[in-house]
Amino acid sequence: INNLNNNGIRVIVLTGDNEYVTKAICEKVNINTKRIVLGNQVDKLTDMALIRILKNTNVFAKLSPIQKARIVRLLGESGNVVGYMGDGINDSPSLVNSEVGISVDTAVDIAKETADIILLEKDLNVLNDGVIEGRKTFGNLMKYIKMAVSFNFGEVSSILIASIFLPFFPITPIQLLVQSLIYDIGQLSLPMDNIDKEYTKKPRKWNIESLKHFMLWMGPTSAIFDLLIFSLLWFVFGIREQNSSLFQTIWFSYGIISNLIGLHIIRTAKVPFIESNASKTVYLFTIIICIVAIIVPFTVIGKFLGLTNLPPFFILFIFIIPILYCFLAMIVKKQYIKKYGDWI
Repeated sequence: INNLNNNGIRVIVLTGDNEYVTKAICEKVNINTKRIVLGNQVDKLTDMALIRILKNTNVFAKLSPIQKARIVRLLGESGNVVGYMGDGINDSPSLVNSEVGISVDTAVDIAKETADIILLEKDLNVLNDGVIEGRKTFGNLMKYIKMAVSFNFGEVSSILIASIFLPFFPITPIQLLVQSLIYDIGQLSLPMDNIDKEYTKKPRKWNIESLKHFMLWMGPTSAIFDLLIFSLLWFVFGIREQNSSLFQTIWFSYGIISNLIGLHIIRTAKVPFIESNASKTVYLFTIIICIVAIIVPFTVIGKFLGLTNLPPFFILFIFIIPILYCFLAMIVKKQYIKKYGDWI
């Protein structure tokens, strides 16, 4: 019970037993019994009044099946994600009204058929562990989605703008497809990534507004930095149309490496590598794919794609520039968190 409470999961008791038995049992498992509301009192309350009572009452006794189902319904309608656990025939309406119905393997058949989850062990820690794993899965999913929308927004925008001013494509369609395939392979490690403990301490919900804000902050940041790289290659290093294959090769390898290093910025609200570390699998994939990004231009596949051998100076350039992008992204991330209060 304490673990559930500590992880933002409130435990409410709905029972048909009398208040004396209910109070004795709840006190043994550390559930607050300062206020117990009875079924005959529930019947006298309007839905709005009952919702107000539910905000600070954890124990309801002498309830009928219909009263239990009503409370579960009102909890859901007031914005809560409700899980209900029961093993009897009279629990079926509440199991139906809840978002997650939970029963046990010794329950009556109708309760087990109605439930979404059936516990095979007498251990509520299974519920706590399941919720934490669900939050970890959701967190890693959001990492991938936010990384995809921000990097794609930034890269597509910068390529479109650069294509208007350059006399050649900064990267050809086939090169772009292979580039995307390679760093997508690197992102396959995200389901095995670590999640910051702070992230799993409270429930999370899908929020399209948060996704939009993230894209409109990190996407332009990525695009501006990409355009800066294009400018350096054209104006500083003097790579012109006759060396377009070198320009495309640099962008091909840089795009993969910058996205994979940027992954470590996006995966946590903390300072990566110092305050929060990715899993060993993510680090391994990052290193391998970065090496692949440098090797491909030297291979037969690279020649088929129209890439050329990279001079040592530009190999060093490709690794240094993403590090500078990380510092810029950290500044933007700090401002984003300050404004919106969240990250992933």
